[in-house]
Amino acid sequence: MVSKPPAGDPVQDAPQVAPPQHAAAGLPAVGHTLRIAQAQMGVRRTAQTLLKVNQKDGFDCPGCAWPEGDKRHVAEFCENGAKAVAEEATLRRVTPDFFAAHPLSDLANRSGYWLGQQGRITTPMLLNEGADRYEAVTWERAFAIIAEELTALSSPDEALFYTSGRTSNEAAFLLQLFAREFGTNNLPDCSNMCHESSGSALNETIGIGKGSVSLEDLHQADLIVVAGQNPGTNHPRMLSALEKAKAAGAKIISVNPLPEAGLEKFKNPQTPHGLLKGASLTDLFLQIRIGGDQALFRLLNKLILETEGAVDEEFVRDHTHGYEEFTAAARAADWDETLAATGLTRVEIERALEMVLASERTIVCWAMGLTQHKHSVPTIREVVNFLLLRGNIGRPGAGVCPVRGHSNVQGDRTMGIFERPAPAFLDALDKEFGIVSPRHHGFDVVRSIQALRDGEAKVFFAMGGNFVGATPDTEVTEAAMRRARLTVHVSTKLNRSHAVTGTRALILPTLGRTDKDVQKSGRQFVTVEDSMGLVHASRGNLPPASPDLLSEPAIVARMARAVLGAGSATPWEEFEKDYATIRDRIARVVPGFEDFNARLAANPGGFALPHAPRDERRFPTATGKANFTAAPVEYPAVPEGRLLLQTLRSHDQYNTTIYGLDDRYRGIKGGRRVVLVHPADAAALGLADGAYTDLVSEWTDGSERRAPGFRVVHYPTARGCAAAYYPETNVLVPLESTADVSNTPASKSVIVRLEQSHSA
Repeated sequence: MVSKPPAGDPVQDAPQVAPPQHAAAGLPAVGHTLRIAQAQMGVRRTAQTLLKVNQKDGFDCPGCAWPEGDKRHVAEFCENGAKAVAEEATLRRVTPDFFAAHPLSDLANRSGYWLGQQGRITTPMLLNEGADRYEAVTWERAFAIIAEELTALSSPDEALFYTSGRTSNEAAFLLQLFAREFGTNNLPDCSNMCHESSGSALNETIGIGKGSVSLEDLHQADLIVVAGQNPGTNHPRMLSALEKAKAAGAKIISVNPLPEAGLEKFKNPQTPHGLLKGASLTDLFLQIRIGGDQALFRLLNKLILETEGAVDEEFVRDHTHGYEEFTAAARAADWDETLAATGLTRVEIERALEMVLASERTIVCWAMGLTQHKHSVPTIREVVNFLLLRGNIGRPGAGVCPVRGHSNVQGDRTMGIFERPAPAFLDALDKEFGIVSPRHHGFDVVRSIQALRDGEAKVFFAMGGNFVGATPDTEVTEAAMRRARLTVHVSTKLNRSHAVTGTRALILPTLGRTDKDVQKSGRQFVTVEDSMGLVHASRGNLPPASPDLLSEPAIVARMARAVLGAGSATPWEEFEKDYATIRDRIARVVPGFEDFNARLAANPGGFALPHAPRDERRFPTATGKANFTAAPVEYPAVPEGRLLLQTLRSHDQYNTTIYGLDDRYRGIKGGRRVVLVHPADAAALGLADGAYTDLVSEWTDGSERRAPGFRVVHYPTARGCAAAYYPETNVLVPLESTADVSNTPASKSVIVRLEQSHSA
C-alpha cells in the first residue's frame, strides 16, 4: 500500500537521541529500504524498479556517482540509492490542484522534507507577476515567456544557466551549446560547490581534474586513505569495494573528525556472512581536528623524505617538476604545529607513517571534508605531493580518488558545463556548429548569486537541483533570487527553490532517470559518467509520471528554438527526435568520445575515458610533468569559547533532498536541528545534553550570522569541533567565505559560538 505524503510539517527540532552505532548496512538497512520503497511505490513497482537500478540494461541510480563493476549483483543498489529511486518513482503526484490549494506564501513556510514528500510534478506551472499561486501553463507559453525575457536582456551575460549533477550528458551538452550560441559562458553548476577544489588542484598538479583510479585499482591497493568522507551515508556502495580490498590484504586509514559507522564495520547485505558478522574496515582511525588535513599530509611528507629509500627517486626524476621547492617546504614541517593543527598524537601519526612506508600501492580518497575550506586547494595539492613522493600515480592499485557526489556531476563538466571553458573545447564547438562562442569567463555559483544580488543578472534557469537550498548565505541568496525578472526550474519534485522566485517563475516538469523516454524516432536512452571516468547508458523503464512531461534534452531543444529562432543553424528538432544525433556531435567535439554510439553498442557496461596520468604516466600540465607544489600550512584558528563547525548530511538525506528525519548511524531519530558537540567541550561551555542553543557564526570582518534552536547532542567528535546538518546551517556561511582559487563555499570550517536559545 502506498502512503500519502505528510499533511503537515512534522516537528524537526525535538529528536530522540541514542548512542551512535558502530556498523553500517545489514538487516536494518534492508528493512528500512523496503519500508521507504513500498511507502512511495507499492510492492509491485518496488520490485519492477529496484531490479533495474545500475544494471547494464537499466537506469543509472539518481543518487551518487560511485561506479559499478562489470559483474553486477541482482540488487546493485544501496539503501540511500533506493531512497532516491523511490522518491523519483513515487506514485504521489503534485497536480495543478495542489498549487491551487497551496499559495506561494504557504510553500515558503514548509520544510524541504515536506515539499519533497508531495510527489512528482505533473504539469508546467507559471507564477505570474504579483501572483501568489502557480497556475498551469502550456509548454508553448512557457517557452515563449523564456524567449521574451532572454531576448529582452541588454546582454546575454545577464542570464544564468545552472546545472545539477543529475543532468545527462546529452542534456548537458545541449544546454552549454545553447548558452554559448546565445552568447554567454554563465554556466554555474553543482561542481562549484563540491569538488571544484579537487579539479583546481588536480589540473595544476597532474594535468587533469579527475581521479586517476578505477574500481579495480581499489581492489588491488595495499593502503587506502579515506579522508574527509563518510561512505556509509554518502556513497554506501563504496563500502563493498573497501570490503573487497580488505579481503585482498589492504589496510585502511580513516581521517575524519567524526567516527563513522560504515568505516568501522560493514555488514554487506548481499552476502550471508556480511549480514551475520560483517567486516571491520578501518585499521587506523585518525580523529583529526577540522581543517588539519594539510598539516597532517605535510608532516607525513617530511617523514617520508627523512626515511632512507622511501622516495621513488626514479619516478620523481623522470615524471615530476618542482621537487626542490617542495622538499624545502616539507622539511620545515613542525611536529608541535602539526599536533596543534590536527589534534592527533605523535604515536598516531607515527603509526600512519609505518602503514604508508609498508605500502607499495596507495590510494587517497576524499570528499567534501577536504574540499570546502579556505585552504582546500593547497590541502589537495599536498595530498598529490604525498602520492607523487612514492610514485603512487600511474601505477595499478594507486592514485588520487576524489569521490564525486551526484551521479553525473563529472559528466556535466566533461560535456562543457563550465564557466571557464578551455579554448580548445570552444574551438571544437565552434567548428562543429558554425557558431562563435564567447571567450570571456562566465559566473560560477557564488559569482552568480552576487550578480543577481547586484542586478547584473536578471534571468536564472536551473536544469535540476535545489539551488536555493544548496547555496550558502541563505538570506542573501534568497533576496538575490527574488531580484530576478524570471526564474525557471526544470524539476521532477518540489523543493525550496520553487518557493523563492523572481518576478515571474516557471516550473518545467521533466522525465526522471526511472521514466521511459520515447521520442519521434523511438525509445531513447541517455548517458552518464561515473566518478571514475566510465561512461555508460541509462534507460528508464517506468511509464512517465504524467503525459505532460518533457525530457531534459527536449526542454533545451525547444527552448533553443524559441529563443534563437530561424537564425540558428543548429538542428535542435533533430536532437530532440533522436538522442543518437546528439552523441554523434559529442563524438566530434569532446576528446575521448570518438565513435560514441558504436562504443556504447559494443560495451553494454560502458567504456573508460582516457586519462593520461593513469594510462601513460603522461602529465598534460604546463610543465609537461606532474607538479610538486609548496604552500604555507594553513588551519583554522579558533578563539577561546568557540567551536569549529562542519556542515554534513544525515543518513536520511542526499544533498538537499531529505528522505526522512532520522540519522540512524548517529543515533538521532525524528529531528534535524541538532548540533553534535564533544561532552567535554559541552561541559566547558555549560551545555547539557538536550539543551537548546543558537549557532552564531563569527567572521573576520566582524559580521555574524545566526541559526536558532538547535538541540545539543553530546557526541564523540574531535575536541573543539562540532557538526550540524545542512541546509539548515547554510545561513551561517557568508557568500564571500570561499576557498582560495576554487571559490567553493567554505562550509566545513565555520567558527561558531553557542548561545542559549530563545526559540526552544
